[in-house]
Amino acid sequence: MSIFSGKGTAFLGRQTLVAMLSLLTIGAALSFGVATAVAGDDNVTEDQIVRALAPAKRPLTRGLSFGPQTQTDPAADAAEGRLLQSVRGRATRSLSVTEREEIATAAKDKPNIDLEITFDYNSADISSKSLPSVQALGKALTNPDLKGSTFVVAGHTDAAGTEAYNQDLSERRADSIKRYLVDKYGIAGSDLVTVGYGKSKLKDPGNPLAEVNRRVQVVNMANKTTASK
Repeated sequence: MSIFSGKGTAFLGRQTLVAMLSLLTIGAALSFGVATAVAGDDNVTEDQIVRALAPAKRPLTRGLSFGPQTQTDPAADAAEGRLLQSVRGRATRSLSVTEREEIATAAKDKPNIDLEITFDYNSADISSKSLPSVQALGKALTNPDLKGSTFVVAGHTDAAGTEAYNQDLSERRADSIKRYLVDKYGIAGSDLVTVGYGKSKLKDPGNPLAEVNRRVQVVNMANKTTASK
């Protein structure tokens, strides 16, 4: 007679069923945990933005200084100051191609952060999904650690669509972010320089349609040290 017949078989069947249900429960719990972690990473926090944009603090030294020293170029600093003054308060779409490139060059070694802010389809309206990130940006830019800075808010798109379409869309989206920050957080409009780059500066050129290319970059123009992220 088989050892798996009768009550023995029924008992083993129940054990197998319990084991399967346990595995399914554990799997569901793990899956939920991963989903929650991913969802929690969708929006950046105020603290993350402040840390990314805060000017690097230089240590106080006495006597001789050792190690590499930061060299400044007074002529370049003066030219950069004139550039910021010339574009401050200007309408985004009024900037020429040359001015946009000059801003990009001046901003390349400054503290910056990329925010993956999504907008409604074919629109400059901030999506409800990304609103917490924009609100965190508003709180960060009014933080005492960033007080007195001038910020560049640059809009970028992916490579879908024509160059003219994406240029216009990136400008409207940069304007939308600025308008929200001014209206909701009282940030002076003259402290926010908005510029659109369309699809000309893809973050991931190897994947021109990737979501990471559809972003808003914020740069603190008050310091020349790129923030580590």
